[in-house]
Amino acid sequence: MKLSCGWKVRLITAAIGLSAAGASHAQGSVTLYGVLDAGLLYTSKTLDSATGTNAGHQLSLIDGGSAGSRFGIKGAEDLGGGTQVIFDLESGISIVNGGFANSDGNFFGRQAWIGLTGHLGTVQAGLQYSPFVLSLINTDPRNVSYFGSAAPIYVGNVLDTGLFNPNAVSYTSPVIGGLQGSAMLALGGAAGDFQAGRQYSARLKYERNGLLLDAALYSGNAGGSAASTPVPTTVAFTGRALGAGYTFGNVTMKASFANYKVAGSFDSRVYGGGASYAVTPALDVDAGAWYTSDGNDTANHSILASAGAEYSLSKRTALYAQVAFADNHGRMNTGVSLNGALYGVAGSTTGVALGMRHAF
Repeated sequence: MKLSCGWKVRLITAAIGLSAAGASHAQGSVTLYGVLDAGLLYTSKTLDSATGTNAGHQLSLIDGGSAGSRFGIKGAEDLGGGTQVIFDLESGISIVNGGFANSDGNFFGRQAWIGLTGHLGTVQAGLQYSPFVLSLINTDPRNVSYFGSAAPIYVGNVLDTGLFNPNAVSYTSPVIGGLQGSAMLALGGAAGDFQAGRQYSARLKYERNGLLLDAALYSGNAGGSAASTPVPTTVAFTGRALGAGYTFGNVTMKASFANYKVAGSFDSRVYGGGASYAVTPALDVDAGAWYTSDGNDTANHSILASAGAEYSLSKRTALYAQVAFADNHGRMNTGVSLNGALYGVAGSTTGVALGMRHAF
């Protein structure tokens, strides 16, 4: 049958319309993102790792005076009906030397997962943050700055365990009346030994009308296939966290308790609190303090206190200045900075960090 010119145009138009409809049904997006953070760090005392004594004051250029430098690729594909496929690949980098940092030491050593999200919640599979760590981040008064916050205390106790979890599957529920729950199981992957390297975590959060309540737990075993990560992610420990916060106007106040019970080591009990204040749309100030006591021997205790100011030059670029004071007793070794001064020496140490952060 021979078609007229008009029918040919109509068929071509219909084909284009069907193609466009299929494309709109499966729309997707991919985003390149990252953070670059460089700072000058001064400490009045520095740990000599060989002797465990004070090596003297130090001035150094560090990565991540405020937040760890990183770059990543994340994306989503709309499957229809409110369901999306999502993924995130994120690598920690050092702006100081261009190497791997702020991660478990692998190329995509911060996040590498794929998942589904929709009306019933979100499921993720792969390397990811634990609900326990997300709870600690949410209740820190200084937004877990890499300098002078709960961040160096956490990593100083358990390294990257719970922070970057390999072999993990997680579920996060939708928010119902301000309440949200999440759970994670990381499989050790060791043949014949299900418990080797097994990690699990759960969290329950309530956030509404300025009020925040957040509780979480973590339990992890040594060994498993993840034991070979360059920075350890399977330190055997159990963790508990409970925090609260309240925002009124430009002020946010937070308080928390966290326990890191490390097998054969400290039973660190950390009590923290502080506040942040948005002085202007461009200027934020905050302060916090954390007291850590060893449940196995209370002679081991420390206090970390810090304050900071951040001035935004734009929506993506900020300058910051921070000061911290740590005082260690017994065998406690709390440091003032996750990068450059993770562990401290006996007695008091003062630290200062000045730097710039840019997000893209």
